[in-house]
Amino acid sequence: MAKASDIKSGNVLRFNGELVQVEEFLHRTPGNLRAFYQARMRNVKTGKLVEYRFRVDEEVEICRVETNDYQYLYEDGDALVVMDNASFEQFNIPKLLFGKSLRFLKEGMNVIIAFESDEPIMAQTPSHVELEITYSEPAVKGDTSTNALKYATLETGVEIKVPMFINQGDRVKVDTRTGDYVERIK
Repeated sequence: MAKASDIKSGNVLRFNGELVQVEEFLHRTPGNLRAFYQARMRNVKTGKLVEYRFRVDEEVEICRVETNDYQYLYEDGDALVVMDNASFEQFNIPKLLFGKSLRFLKEGMNVIIAFESDEPIMAQTPSHVELEITYSEPAVKGDTSTNALKYATLETGVEIKVPMFINQGDRVKVDTRTGDYVERIK
């Protein structure tokens, strides 16, 4: 057990039986009252935001979280199978940990996964991925006078909006957090 004064932003705590990640941690000393720590924390599993005031001497449980790079191998039902790049050990990671960025994941890509005592608690895809356009409508002359966009299908099956000059077979860079087109790869 640690004291509340040992907490830093980014720590993962066991708070009320749930795992939470500290997003903001401030020391407050109001005029004639006792000092306290104001914490804003996000539940790791549900994503729900929790605010709490810790007394200076309050005991907290800081969890030991190991974060590492893994290679995505294949999909297995409601889980994704990933491999540790160093030990070649394979793990099943629930799909819901990846969120919406899962749709841009392609076999062989590297992902970051955080474990807390052999249980995966967080998973993160690369912020940008390079994918090939498998289908897009040809641009009609005259449509390109403004910032016109058209729909294109990526090799993962996701449909995104791209500029008119993008054609089938081009490789594009996509932001996995928003699903937006970033640039064409030469």
